[in-house]
Amino acid sequence: MPEGNGTVALAFSGGLDTTVCVSLLKEEYGYDEVIGVTVDVGQPDYEFEEAEETAEALGVEQHVVDATEEFADLCMEAVKANADYQGYPLGTALARPVIAKAILSVAEEEGCSAVAHGCTGKGNDQLRFEAVWRDSDLDVIAPVRELGLTREWENEYAAEKGLPVE
Repeated sequence: MPEGNGTVALAFSGGLDTTVCVSLLKEEYGYDEVIGVTVDVGQPDYEFEEAEETAEALGVEQHVVDATEEFADLCMEAVKANADYQGYPLGTALARPVIAKAILSVAEEEGCSAVAHGCTGKGNDQLRFEAVWRDSDLDVIAPVRELGLTREWENEYAAEKGLPVE
């Protein structure tokens, strides 16, 4: 197993993908420590509680960053511009770069050598995170995409490792 790659800041929801990523970032990528970062852009409180409980069960330092004001300001600009995509608001598209910047800020403050996410590679979330992160000197890690993980494999891995997933 590789060792000594330092600390990685992970976009952390506490769901299956990011819970599995914590273990893989240590075992497969050789990171000494994983820091979970959950960014508040207005989602329900229970999502933060679940992320914090999962981080605690994994022994992961957890940061919660309040980015609600920045996100709201961005949404107001989008509303003023009548921005939409095929009749749908751009909430997710606007939120991801805000989240990515907040995670990058924590990573830099904590002296991380990398940032990571649990996106699958099927949607645009990965691009929105990585577009922000690629402008930094930090390595960008995407275990779910890079290792070609499936939900079935993740569930089996989580069960085998005793990871706290529902």
